Amino acid sequence: MAISNTGPVVPEDAVDRILRPFQRLAPPRTQSGSSGLGLAIVRTIADSHRADLRVLPHPGGGLTVTVSFAADLTALVDE
Repeated sequence: MAISNTGPVVPEDAVDRILRPFQRLAPPRTQSGSSGLGLAIVRTIADSHRADLRVLPHPGGGLTVTVSFAADLTALVDE
């Protein structure tokens, strides 16, 4: 599954930072307030399911976030 968005440019060296809780590169875009948890939650879910998470910044702004789950569900069962 891949999701793309538009927004401010995300420097390549900032990708690891925005995957941590409460990290934001810019002020919140909405009046409701942003906590910087969205990508951290995605990372936690992906890690818990042993999924591959890729976050690719676009040179003109925004990101593409791709999560790939194992095709073989038995790979998720602890031995």
